[in-house]
Amino acid sequence: MPKQPRAWQRMLSGRRLDLLDPTPVDIEIEDIAHGLAFVARWNGQTRGDFAYSVAEHSLLVTDIFAALCPSAPTKWHLAALLHDAPEYVIGDMISPVKAAVGPDYGTLDDKLMAVIHIRFGLPAKIPVSVKRQIKKADKVSAWLEATQIAGFSEAEADKFFGKMDRAFCDQFQIRLRPPVEVRQDYTARHHALLSEL
Repeated sequence: MPKQPRAWQRMLSGRRLDLLDPTPVDIEIEDIAHGLAFVARWNGQTRGDFAYSVAEHSLLVTDIFAALCPSAPTKWHLAALLHDAPEYVIGDMISPVKAAVGPDYGTLDDKLMAVIHIRFGLPAKIPVSVKRQIKKADKVSAWLEATQIAGFSEAEADKFFGKMDRAFCDQFQIRLRPPVEVRQDYTARHHALLSEL
């Protein structure tokens, strides 16, 4: 019998996460925060002295979600923070690459997201209405990133991400910080949200 290829990754926590068959017991927030703080959005093609990380993006999406849905239960704010959590092990692929890879990427992402949600007390699948609101916050974040640090004009960003309410967008500024700061803030936000559940 041919040997199966290794499908697990060892995390800094010591956990071994099987990417093909993940379980909630192998998920640690410190691993997620660390990984996301070092994963660059926009394939690193942003202005500034630090990469704009998925962890920083997730914090911004959570802030935008809070502004869009101030009365949403805490668990959905946590879901917003974790919306890109699988990228701590599978990376942040830009949309054209995801399309080229095909549906297997989405399947892997969905499996990881389900166990991450379960690990932190969320339903494996969140309601479509909540997912839609998080996606709206994600699009606002993408528009802000595009215009503030990725070199897009506002007209170009409108074309790709939709027209945005400029007054709403003006209350958010992109921050570029060292990964250690972003990792600490991501972990702290996670603990604060968990404590409110």
